Amino acid sequence: MEEYLPSLIQEALRRREQAYCPYSKVRFGAALVGASGKIYGGCNVENASYGLTVCAERNAVFAAVSAGERQFLALVVAGPSAQNSFPCGACRQVLAEFCEDLTIILVGEAGEHLTTSLAELLPKAFRLSAER
Repeated sequence: MEEYLPSLIQEALRRREQAYCPYSKVRFGAALVGASGKIYGGCNVENASYGLTVCAERNAVFAAVSAGERQFLALVVAGPSAQNSFPCGACRQVLAEFCEDLTIILVGEAGEHLTTSLAELLPKAFRLSAER
């Protein structure tokens, strides 16, 4: 995973700049590396009907899945600060559909990093038995 970290951080920061956030004005970018080594990115996309807004992390997962990727090694989320860029509950649950655990690195505008894991953020994820 370490070999992917510089590229993941760079992609998450790049995707953050693509965010569509006219309501909150808060930009997030995400970069997810699949087991294949390919990196998938996403940004938050807001909507006037707030419930239709999609987070950067889910956009990255959906891009990866639509490309055929089902296993992931790490996720970087770039936001205003590492301390307030944690994935929301919906994103955590979507990630848990594909990973029992996943390294998650949070990056802030000042360059600070915070490392955590999906297992730490969602210790008792809801799971059904399904083929992946």
